[in-house]
Amino acid sequence: MLTLTSPVEIWAHRLPAGLKLAALALATMGLFALKSPLPLAAAATATAVLFATGGARFATTGLRLLRPLWPFVVIVGLWHLWTADIFGGAAILLRLLTAVALANLVTMTTRLSDMIAVFQTLARPLRPIGLSPRRLALAMALVIRFIPVMLDRLTQISEAWSARSRRRPRWRVLVPATLAALDDADRAAEALRARGGAG
Repeated sequence: MLTLTSPVEIWAHRLPAGLKLAALALATMGLFALKSPLPLAAAATATAVLFATGGARFATTGLRLLRPLWPFVVIVGLWHLWTADIFGGAAILLRLLTAVALANLVTMTTRLSDMIAVFQTLARPLRPIGLSPRRLALAMALVIRFIPVMLDRLTQISEAWSARSRRRPRWRVLVPATLAALDDADRAAEALRARGGAG
């Protein structure tokens, strides 16, 4: 739970965490600056090539991490089909998928400890007002780690419901998803305590 770092080591694992996070920020800003589907498709293709350089297993894992986005893809796609704004919808979906894929690439190739170190450095100016840089860094890193995990857990719960009932799960998965989130948070807290706490 505390890490989503891929066991398949690729070239990106050897890059500094700060460099990868800075590149991710710049790439995300660049994606939002692009308006036409054509350059966004080129960016999506380049992102796919980056995953492909890690081999089939690494690329498959990266593709699986995009699976929780399918409800958003369907909703946005149907909406833009209904409004006859196909190019606008394509641009939004390409931007969404590429940005999340790039974030996943950074997550898969960066250890949690390295990410905490970067955030801790960035949070040092907040120390004079009484905020612990390490605690803030740990909180931010855990949020980044937990979001894809919880989306995947929600997908698993929805699929389990669908396998047992013909009715759509809708709000019925909220309670088990919340309990799963609390259980995962408790396990993460236990792991942190075993490692000496947040410091």
